[in-house]
Amino acid sequence: MGRALVCAGANATSIWGDPSRTIKKAVEMLKTRLGSDLVLSRLYQTPAFPAGAGQDFVNAAFTFETDLSAHELLSELHQIESDAGRTREVRWGARTLDLDLIAMDQEIAPDAETWTKWENLPLDEQMRLAPEQLILPHPRVHERSFALVPLCDLAPDWHHPILGKTLTTFRDALSPEDLQSVKPLN
Repeated sequence: MGRALVCAGANATSIWGDPSRTIKKAVEMLKTRLGSDLVLSRLYQTPAFPAGAGQDFVNAAFTFETDLSAHELLSELHQIESDAGRTREVRWGARTLDLDLIAMDQEIAPDAETWTKWENLPLDEQMRLAPEQLILPHPRVHERSFALVPLCDLAPDWHHPILGKTLTTFRDALSPEDLQSVKPLN
């Protein structure tokens, strides 16, 4: 068994309703499929990333124990996105549902060298390129307020296996403007 950290985001209406409803439905579906102890963070309203890329998002995080591998879990997450009507036409475009596997315990995938390559990718290349393989932990989780704030609701003491810091440390290093842009909805 391993503990998964997942971030959810949506800024377009899905077949299940508005973004908040869509995220809650995705969580219900995952609980049903995996029968897990899934715990959901609060929901937050956040600006689109990158700035000006569209309507505000609803973001959340959840964590649970699973006996699935990271690849098996990612497949389940992609299936739920598809069930919600997600299409992958424009990188960082509007989404009915985005489920990102952030971490599986302390797993590094596929290796530290590949992780470092993607972590150091310039923003213009991030906007064009997507990795062909699963990268764990997510190579930019430590930079993004829309992920860090909800994750800190659930796993504030999780240590990044490469950078060696906690989610709380990363969140607290963000600018006040970044933190203020993440507004609780519930």
